[in-house]
Amino acid sequence: MTTYLLAGGGTAGHVNPLLAVADAIREREPDAGILVLGTREGLEARLVPERGYELLFVDKVPFPRRPDRAAMAFPSRFRRAVARVRGYIAERGVDVVVGFGGYASAPAYRAARRAGVPLVVHEANARPGLANVLGARWTAQVGVVFPGTRLRGARVVGMPLRREIVDLDRAAVRADAAAHFGLDPDRPTLLVFGGSLGAQRINEAIAGSWRDILDAGWQLLHITGERAVDAAPEVPGYAVLRYVDRMDLAFALADLILCRSGSGTVSEISALGIPALYVPYAVGNGEQRLNAASAVAAGAARIIPDGDLTPDRVRAEVVPLLHDAAALAAMRDAAASVGTRRGTENLLALVDEALARP
Repeated sequence: MTTYLLAGGGTAGHVNPLLAVADAIREREPDAGILVLGTREGLEARLVPERGYELLFVDKVPFPRRPDRAAMAFPSRFRRAVARVRGYIAERGVDVVVGFGGYASAPAYRAARRAGVPLVVHEANARPGLANVLGARWTAQVGVVFPGTRLRGARVVGMPLRREIVDLDRAAVRADAAAHFGLDPDRPTLLVFGGSLGAQRINEAIAGSWRDILDAGWQLLHITGERAVDAAPEVPGYAVLRYVDRMDLAFALADLILCRSGSGTVSEISALGIPALYVPYAVGNGEQRLNAASAVAAGAARIIPDGDLTPDRVRAEVVPLLHDAAALAAMRDAAASVGTRRGTENLLALVDEALARP
């Protein structure tokens, strides 16, 4: 029996691919030992036990970014975190460590190296995090989602995706999806969303241009998140929801998507072959724009800078695209060539490779 230690967490971008891999391991090796290493502060503290996996905790030890008291305490705190993970590896007989980035990954990488345990690194973003930069120095098995990600020895494997996305037959469930949202399966649909919290910029742009979208012959499925617009109109062809539990059905109905470009979002949209207009989140280190770069280069997507997205920009750029069947068809054809639904299998091939090394 093989025992796997999957390390990562903090955000959905780390937890979701970790869980997809855990599920795939459990499916192919029912007797395997599957342990997850995370922190008490991240989403993994809730999501991992809910999925039925054992969660082992390690202290959250951020890399210091300035010379302050936290930086002085970092070396000793990090050593303690590494020692704790080495204890888990020894006590539980861990055969391989698979890291997905985040606070739990860095001590897991160091512990695996010191214990002589095979290590696999997966990086979801086009711009890698510090933990994965560290881990990639110690293994030949490094998988990334996007071409051009600057990690030592990186191989493009894609994103491990949720099973409901991997198995989605968009055409087969389109009618059910339309009924679910109270829309018409025969009318083209623009899907708009900004993540669980929503995106104020996107919501305001659509609030000022929804009538133009409907007048173009399209219907609109708008998922606002917590940053909902006030007094959304109740008109036929415009479905406004704060949250959606069945994003697979939303994707099944979408003929074009306007959204942020987080790694998971881009990966799911690309895997499903849906044309997209990405509005990268302007805060951070610019990774969202980089995440969309390969889809844009292939002709499957376009970028609208966050600061430029206004109702007038929607009328000037989005609405003409809705009328341009040839341009949408070209984007759709390009989208079919960009993504992959085999990210989980590809990453597990790296894991098997690591386990087979002498």
